[in-house]
Amino acid sequence: MVVATRARFGLEATGGTTDDARIRDITQALPPEYAAQLFSAREQGAGEDQPGQIAAEGLARMYFRANNTRAHGLDVEFTNVERLDIDL
Repeated sequence: MVVATRARFGLEATGGTTDDARIRDITQALPPEYAAQLFSAREQGAGEDQPGQIAAEGLARMYFRANNTRAHGLDVEFTNVERLDIDL
């Protein structure tokens, strides 16, 4: 699954460090488990926000935390979504 988005991302790490939110264009492949979450949410009648939340979790893990190999404890805020494309 590949997610392409243009949205505002803000970062907050443990220890109180922050990166002010800014608009970013990101295209990132996500592991298959995120596609499974999307299908499951759809089958359960999820609202419009849930696909974006699933994509945001995947982007936080893969793009910002490099598959959770760095930036442990980094929280990612995903707002002001201008575009969100999900290709399976």
